[in-house]
Amino acid sequence: MNFLSHFYFERFATNPERIVGGLLPDLLKNADKTFVLKPRQYEDELLDNPLLEQLYIGWNRHIEVDRLFHNSTYFFHHTHQLKLQIQSSLQGLPIRPSFMAHIALELLLDHILTQQKAVSIDKFYSAMSQVNEDAVRKFLKINQLNDIPKFEKFYHQFIEWKYIYDYAHIEKIAGALFNICKRLWQFDVQEHQRELLTEQLNAYLQHHMADYQEIYQYIHYELVDFK
Repeated sequence: MNFLSHFYFERFATNPERIVGGLLPDLLKNADKTFVLKPRQYEDELLDNPLLEQLYIGWNRHIEVDRLFHNSTYFFHHTHQLKLQIQSSLQGLPIRPSFMAHIALELLLDHILTQQKAVSIDKFYSAMSQVNEDAVRKFLKINQLNDIPKFEKFYHQFIEWKYIYDYAHIEKIAGALFNICKRLWQFDVQEHQRELLTEQLNAYLQHHMADYQEIYQYIHYELVDFK
């Protein structure tokens, strides 16, 4: 799942560390794809500090949410249908349609959350700004991250860019998808391809995603006893 969907499961958290912990796996991956942490190896040390414990809880819940999502019938059904829906807009491009469908589903779910006012993007960024940065730095140090300054630079840029607000606008999602794909493939996008993808995403959203609550209800239920 993407940023806002992960935030959805932590939206009632009473401290920003829990929220940021639930975002950290994806933030690290976006900062540098080689950043890989294994916090369970340092559990005793992390649980010895209240703020680090909240970061750790958020981290573990993020991993579990992604596991549940990517193994759900909902995910397999919608990524397959989305692949069929959007593949014509990818003709002539090196993008793998299944990859695009995967990311498109996640961004469409984030879009729906904004439209249904199920999450507040303002509160999302507020939590990121209010987190105890010394605690985050200590969390990363304990987990042996080899370039903390690089992550911190990205973290502050992420807050400054505020591109998550774009997910509220369906017409901006196609551009975001192509930009994500450019991390993996080299290509140029024609305006007609961007427009066609926007039309296809909007059509799929309108006609096939009325069931969006099912995946959030399923994950929420599965998280009840998760530790």
